[in-house]
Amino acid sequence: MRFRNPPRFRSTALAAVAALALTAAGAVQDGAGTAAAPGAPGDVVSSAPSAFHPLPGQPTHTKAWKIRYRSTTADGAPNVVSGTVIVPQDGRTGPRPLITYAVGTVGMGDSCAPSNNIPYGTAPEANLIQQLTLRGWAVVVTDYEGLGTPGVHTYTVGPSAGHAVLDAARAAQRLPQAGLSATGPVGIVGYSQGGQASAWAAELQGSYAPELQVKGTATGGVPADLLKVADFNNGSFGSGLVFMAAAGQDAAFPELKLDSYLNPAGRVLVAGMKENCVAIDAIAGSFKRISDLTTRDPLAQPDWRARLDQSRLGGTAPAAPVYQYHALADELIPYAVGSRLRSEWCAAGADVEFDTVWIGEHVSGVITRSPVVGNWLADRFAGRPTRSTC
Repeated sequence: MRFRNPPRFRSTALAAVAALALTAAGAVQDGAGTAAAPGAPGDVVSSAPSAFHPLPGQPTHTKAWKIRYRSTTADGAPNVVSGTVIVPQDGRTGPRPLITYAVGTVGMGDSCAPSNNIPYGTAPEANLIQQLTLRGWAVVVTDYEGLGTPGVHTYTVGPSAGHAVLDAARAAQRLPQAGLSATGPVGIVGYSQGGQASAWAAELQGSYAPELQVKGTATGGVPADLLKVADFNNGSFGSGLVFMAAAGQDAAFPELKLDSYLNPAGRVLVAGMKENCVAIDAIAGSFKRISDLTTRDPLAQPDWRARLDQSRLGGTAPAAPVYQYHALADELIPYAVGSRLRSEWCAAGADVEFDTVWIGEHVSGVITRSPVVGNWLADRFAGRPTRSTC
């Protein structure tokens, strides 16, 4: 999750030009009505030089490119997602490990997209990303579906996010300027919303992107069961995230008709959330109950529950080892949700090292475990044995 609102860097003209280019190339329409280029998942649609700065103007000795690439919606339709590829300029030869990085919640407005903030040093997880590039690893950061590209961000729709994470790795390897090997080692990293996305990527990789040489997934603070997370946050500090998630599900599945459940105050809140970043969205929606903003509870309806269950994790064992961590005192994603995911993965035969963060809460968890994540992935890239706690 994210708790500060990055500056709004708008690129309306560039977005319009890109959309026209896609249309001229014979774009098709996906289920959400956004333009999607033909081609295979992971194909690069466009690329342009960018930059990577953890803080404004801070040098990193890297090269970066903003990319737009083919991916897949939750329902299997083609779409186009944007992201950023970052490659250290350290003279390294031979296959370089690639991390496909899934950020935590930034918001739903296009200005919040990581690719719109990474060049300016205003992406809050950029310092965590730099810890990976300093190891000599390339990093690709997806913006997710509808964040920085046409349409509404499909926030918390797990299969869409998992596709975006895996296809980002494919796109980075297919970007000629990056110089990455198609057979190089890959790691998957994410926390909070990124924990859901990275965990979904881990579950999907064996069937959706089996050619990727994924050596391991480091995932934390995972909202593995959205219904349980919504119930936990209803009326609390994190209740704004519940309404963001409802808007994200509705964006992916318009037949849910979220607007028909909202009262006037709910319509105003959700409309604002689609245009803003998480600091504003979380504050605007905090300490509100679902009943405060609706005429009836959508989460009690069978169609809503069925769609939310489609984002539930734990049904498939990741093919590669997993390092999973969760703060015992997490105030946004219940610890029990994370521990249950570990149990289900273990029962399915996964190789999971589970780490309880005994001191701290949701946000501090990703910070304190960041060096551990890097060391765990380094062990996977070196072929060292895992330490399963199943």
